[in-house]
Amino acid sequence: MRKTIWSMCGMCTVRCPIRVEVEDNKVKWIEGNPHLLNRALCGKGAAGPALVADGERPRQPLIRSGPRGSGRWDEVSWDTAYDYIAEKLHAICKEHGPESVMMSFRGGPFGDMIKAFIHGLGSPNFTNHDSTCGRNVHHASLSLYGLGRTDLIYDIKNSKHLVLFGRNILASLRVAEVNQVLDMLDNGGRLTYVDVRPTLTGVKASRFFRVRPGTDYALALATIHELIKAEAYDKEFIERFTSGFDQLVEFIKPYDSKWAAKECGIKQNHIMEFVQELAEDRPKVIFHPGWMLSRYSDSFYASRALHVLNILMGNLEVEGGQIIPKGPGDFGYKGLQSLDAQIPKPTQKRGDGVGWKHLHFDKGPGLFHLFYETMVTKDPYPIKGVICYRHDPLTCFPDPEAQKKALDNTDLLVSIDAHYSEFGWYSDVILPECTYLERDSMIAAQKGPKPRLIVRRKAVDPVFDTKPVWEILKNLADRLNFGQYFPYNTIEELWEWQLKNTDFSIEDFAEKGFIPLGDKPFLIERDKLASKIKTESGKIELVSKKLSDANLPSLKPYESPQAPPEGQFRLIFGRSPLHSHSHTINNPILHEMMPENTLWINKRIAAKLGVSEGEYVDVSSKDYGGPIKARISEQLHPEAVYMVHGFGREIPLQTRSFNAGLSDQKLMSGLLDKMDPAGGGLCLCECFVTVKRSTKNPKRRVEL
Repeated sequence: MRKTIWSMCGMCTVRCPIRVEVEDNKVKWIEGNPHLLNRALCGKGAAGPALVADGERPRQPLIRSGPRGSGRWDEVSWDTAYDYIAEKLHAICKEHGPESVMMSFRGGPFGDMIKAFIHGLGSPNFTNHDSTCGRNVHHASLSLYGLGRTDLIYDIKNSKHLVLFGRNILASLRVAEVNQVLDMLDNGGRLTYVDVRPTLTGVKASRFFRVRPGTDYALALATIHELIKAEAYDKEFIERFTSGFDQLVEFIKPYDSKWAAKECGIKQNHIMEFVQELAEDRPKVIFHPGWMLSRYSDSFYASRALHVLNILMGNLEVEGGQIIPKGPGDFGYKGLQSLDAQIPKPTQKRGDGVGWKHLHFDKGPGLFHLFYETMVTKDPYPIKGVICYRHDPLTCFPDPEAQKKALDNTDLLVSIDAHYSEFGWYSDVILPECTYLERDSMIAAQKGPKPRLIVRRKAVDPVFDTKPVWEILKNLADRLNFGQYFPYNTIEELWEWQLKNTDFSIEDFAEKGFIPLGDKPFLIERDKLASKIKTESGKIELVSKKLSDANLPSLKPYESPQAPPEGQFRLIFGRSPLHSHSHTINNPILHEMMPENTLWINKRIAAKLGVSEGEYVDVSSKDYGGPIKARISEQLHPEAVYMVHGFGREIPLQTRSFNAGLSDQKLMSGLLDKMDPAGGGLCLCECFVTVKRSTKNPKRRVEL
């Protein structure tokens, strides 16, 4: 007999709500939650059940028996693995202090438990992947509003004009957000897309600006210039809620549309038409400030400029504009109990320097890549233990060989993951987590226009000897003598503890899979809006005091990006709607649909190289290279080549993805420490590669 399980997808970090049909401990059907997604689900989500049956994942705990990265493992019991890790951590903490251990988390709504573990151990060093994703956006937002990246959401459905700078929203996707975009277009809204290449989003756009790589900031500056010149901005909003506008007006004078047209390689009249549309559509205009914006050396300032454009539109707490997400308290509900909140916060300096050396960065997750320097210098103390949960820094960050040299200074590397990762393959211990369909998760509160409580429920029993993270961390905490901070033995006890101060129980999730906390969204009245701005001055700071205190400019003069050296191209990377970074590359279904990545090359450049569609090219940088099939594009900018991220994996047990395609991060030699000093994001698109026609192609034959 079939039964329905309400749960949450785990194929990417969006975690769409899903409905799963199960019979005889097998998934028979999976779809988006009809109460929230009208049953819609992306291709990755539909391929989720293939994970359960896939034997090319860790099946039980593994302890390294050969050199790191050799692939020699001993299969052990859970108790043996727990005891091994606990013994190593006890020794590290005794000799170097608990702060010498760091823990990283891929991200998502269930991070409270991960923070609780590392803080319970006594270390301040919780971190994540975000310096290769949204740190520039987060710090740009903080510098203006005092609000972080997730403290602002976008009412796309009711917008009249959505502007996306490289945010390929229809490929690197959230199902609910994609539906909003399509609804907006159906309602007559406009979509402007800016990128170096055509994308799924560009195909749907009302206007596509193909810009020279690295010139996003120039176009944003010119748009600010022309809006101010035309007085096509919300003067009342600027006067009432901002500071530094006069400085902005003076700074922006040189950056007009004529200058930007030449710099970006687009037409001036198209910029002016764009500005006219913005004037017509405001305040229901959204400039998305970026999602993954660790690209160029000025990406922080590009994101800050996009935020400034939103401010000029006066679109804060406006239908069709930017919305401050509401939580349980905004609708009169008590919040969940937090595991991390009960733990005394460690007072030691962070090992990445955030909060004491780098005062303008948010201490929250800090900046993972800065820990590598600490591993080498041992300043302010050595980093001897690294635990990564669902995070693969060797794939996420550039220059894996440089990372490994730093990691070799540690005594313990632990990977907790449902998949083999490059980091896991280099680790000392792999603790296999159940796939998301095989595990329950803790409850989380999800803010938004209408907040809700969410939970993942197990659909089927685990196929292999794998465990959920709530059980893994509880067992480790008990052995490390801080198990009191994990006050449960079963998931039911954890749920009951989390809900203790609310009026809800786990049974209240049964009807829809979530607990709604608000029927109707509301906007904050203008008279009360100032209280939501969290800067020291209480104003939206166009000139940021925090940046000034750090001797950093708020309004940075534009610098033209370096052109590629002769015979080289700027490497651009991105996402496919069929894969979630490297996590899904070995999925049996998704691999069949997209088994490898390709290298996009401009049509004119390909002709010069003598390369046709589907032929191999050799791509190389300083320390890495290899063959990859070419995809010829008329619209890709000739200075750039492009590939999908996540391929080129070198884990032999993953037979489908082993050596399939090329790895973009392995081409990024020397970029591990190339960081935007204001935003903290790495500059992942400041890499130049050489491309040649490959000798792997069949020899040309002459017909007689």
